[in-house]
This record gives sequence, C-alpha cells and structure tokens, in this order.
Amino acid sequence: MALDLTVRPNAVPWPPLLYLLAIAAAVALNRLLPTADIVPLGLQTLLHVKGSITFAIGATIDIWAMVTMLRAKANIRPDRAATALVTHGPFRFTRNPIYLGNTILMIGAASAFGNMWLIPMGLLAAVAVHHLAILREEAHLAARFGDPWQRYAAITPRWIGPL
Repeated sequence: MALDLTVRPNAVPWPPLLYLLAIAAAVALNRLLPTADIVPLGLQTLLHVKGSITFAIGATIDIWAMVTMLRAKANIRPDRAATALVTHGPFRFTRNPIYLGNTILMIGAASAFGNMWLIPMGLLAAVAVHHLAILREEAHLAARFGDPWQRYAAITPRWIGPL
C-alpha cells in the first residue's frame, strides 16, 4: 500500500537516520583507512580551525532552522504531517536548511576531527536525503499547502540560495 502524501511525507524519519549512517560509515572507514596522515603537519592546524568554523556554521544553520520551526509551531519530524509552511528565517534562503546544515556540519567535521571520509559520506547522505525524503516532503507540502507552497518553491532554492 502506498503512503498517502497528504497525511505524511515519510513512514520513517529518513534524514536523521541517513546522516547518522553516513557518520558511522565515515568513522568505520577512517578506522580501516585513516585520513589524518594524508594532511601535512603544517596544514593540520589550519584545517582544524577552518573545519571547526565550518562545523559551527552548519550547527548554527541547524539550530536556527529548528528554532524557527518551533516558534512557527511547525512539525519538525520528517515522518509526520506538516503543520505550518515556514518561509522565514533560514527558510528564506533554502527550502531545506536543516539538511543543508547537516551536510555543512559533516564537511566541517571532516577537517575539524581529521576524518576526511566525512566529506564523501556527507555528500552521499545529502543525495540520499534528496531522493528518499526531500522529493516526498515537497509532494506532501504541495498537497497540504497548494498555491502558497508553489509560490514559495518557485522563488526559494531547494538547497542553496542567495545569502
């Protein structure tokens, strides 16, 4: 039986699970094939600082988006029906600030923690989230909110927009 997208976008909260699986895979891969040694000693401190800043940017986007959704009384769980169409805060720049923040966070963690496997795993998680969650969530939002969603989606990029 197909999932009724007017009721909820997903049966399972895919995005958090996909990002956690990607992190677990990166940790496992780094145990098998460590990446810390591929960075020259002179660059390790610089990469750690840049990675920490990138990690903080990703975390800030995540928190900003979650707080914005909570204040709008919007459901944040991807396996439950949308309760509000949020178009302000970080949602002005991207339709998916939490997923974008998660991906940026993983990329920053790669340099901050010396595990470069987090970069390809983070990008792989983003592709999986796009196909397994975002497309379904967008169909759900279109069914729930109609024209307001269509207008918002027409002017706001799915992933990255103007800052």
